[in-house]
Amino acid sequence: MNIFRFAGDMTHLISILILLLKIYATKSCAGISLKTQELYAFVFLTRYLDLFTDYVSLYNSVMKIVFIASSLAIVWCMRRHPLVRRSYDKDLDTFRHQYVVLACFVLALVLHERFTFQEVFWAFSIYLEAVAILPQLVLLQRSGNVDNLTGQYVLFLGAYRGLYIINWIYRYFTEDHFARWIACVSGLIQTAIYADFFYYYYLSWKTNTKLKLPA
Repeated sequence: MNIFRFAGDMTHLISILILLLKIYATKSCAGISLKTQELYAFVFLTRYLDLFTDYVSLYNSVMKIVFIASSLAIVWCMRRHPLVRRSYDKDLDTFRHQYVVLACFVLALVLHERFTFQEVFWAFSIYLEAVAILPQLVLLQRSGNVDNLTGQYVLFLGAYRGLYIINWIYRYFTEDHFARWIACVSGLIQTAIYADFFYYYYLSWKTNTKLKLPA
């Protein structure tokens, strides 16, 4: 494992911790898309089907468990916690994510590295992760104002994918048989989706004003 992948993993972990901090400290999920969180839970559950069959390292196994458990905990809080669920605004979170899931699954059946159960679902999870942030970005655009913790959560989530792109470039030049083209292309698309948010986050930071996304 190289430093870029480790930095990406830690950045991803920080984004999750920020989100959990927001939910547990404020007992509120205002500004958070349940649909995005459900998509991420689906991403991790389908990507890590090999958790109990293919052992790579303790670090690898622990990170898989952390991502699965944290994503399920967030979804549970937003759906079941008696205080947190009251702050969820389903009128703003209207992105039809079921169509995204279907489209990604069909794409995985067509474009995959090997036609096996695990590889098809791995490809599906990669495609789904590339677009999982869309309901969150749509919700933020509709609500207008973005609170600090939510903005930082999205920022670190985008930074994680950017670091993984550097990781893939590094592995391409240092490994003889690195050919995860599905992850590379999907990662580029995912980073491009964040570009608009990064721009407005930068403007907000530069002018020291509250982050707002245009509708």
